[in-house]
Amino acid sequence: MQAQYSLKVQAIRSTKQKPRLYVYLPAALAEAISLEAGEDVRWELLDRGELHLIRDKVPSTRAKQRAAH
Repeated sequence: MQAQYSLKVQAIRSTKQKPRLYVYLPAALAEAISLEAGEDVRWELLDRGELHLIRDKVPSTRAKQRAAH
């Protein structure tokens, strides 16, 4: 399955603090990979143009399907 989603990096600026950058995942993408709020994820830097999102605990799609029926 290949899909592409465009998004913009957003900056949050607080007084007397360095700006923090945020990247939000589109809901369709999160749903496609069954990503849940509160999950721990990490980024792997491959080069200056590519990051990979890594999930240590990937829920099985089989268990999700059973719960839905």
